[in-house]
Amino acid sequence: MRIVAVLGAGKLGEVLLSGLLRAGWSADRLIATARRPERAQELTERYGIRVVDNETALREADVLTIAVKPQDAGTLLEDIGPKVPEDKLVVSLCAGLPTAFFAKYLPEGTPVVRVMTNTPALVDEAMTAISAGSHATADHLAQTEEMFRPLGRTIRVPESQQDAVTALSGSGPAYFYFLVEAMTDAGILLGLPRQVAHDLIVQSAIGSAVMLRESGEHPVKLREAVTSPAGTTINAIRELENHGVRAAFLAALEAARDRAREIASQS
Repeated sequence: MRIVAVLGAGKLGEVLLSGLLRAGWSADRLIATARRPERAQELTERYGIRVVDNETALREADVLTIAVKPQDAGTLLEDIGPKVPEDKLVVSLCAGLPTAFFAKYLPEGTPVVRVMTNTPALVDEAMTAISAGSHATADHLAQTEEMFRPLGRTIRVPESQQDAVTALSGSGPAYFYFLVEAMTDAGILLGLPRQVAHDLIVQSAIGSAVMLRESGEHPVKLREAVTSPAGTTINAIRELENHGVRAAFLAALEAARDRAREIASQS
């Protein structure tokens, strides 16, 4: 029975723990660490899992999931790095940090897998990208996929693509929420009550996303199916293009990618 430890069970670590429990993992397969005693008590009361110190987690767990903030990862690894047994799998949830960062602190040959997921994990609809470090094998990737599959979909990518993944899907939910916010304001401007505008937009977003996933059609083809000659939609699309919305998205995602690279360079 493989045991998973979440080291630094903050918001993201809690998402993983709760998702695995919803998927049917027993609480005795999961352990966590937390800096604050009140946080440890909260996790135990909410999920029935054990919250232990770092040394106990290193000894008992088969998989060590690092879920601290990126700026705190160095401090944690300075403490635990020399004590990590070589047969442990280390899974990183630290945005922007390459597996080479972890290799500086861990015993030679320790397998590390880098993971970027996103907040829809809270409703089991995450998109999780998984990348192998230099010592991680296909079996290590499969173990990591087993952990994150209950949270949504998983995909394997080369680690060189992880900064782009961070910009696109890691930060992606925020872009959609921003769009919904803007469209809701537009609906109010057009005379709709806020709740009506919100409900119209959210259901349209859900339906559109399901159509994209289930139909397999290119988004251009689906958009063209809504865009009649000289109709309302093409006039709206023209205004979006006139205001450079497409170019703004390109620039925004490049900025997010560049920030991910900057985080890595500062580590």
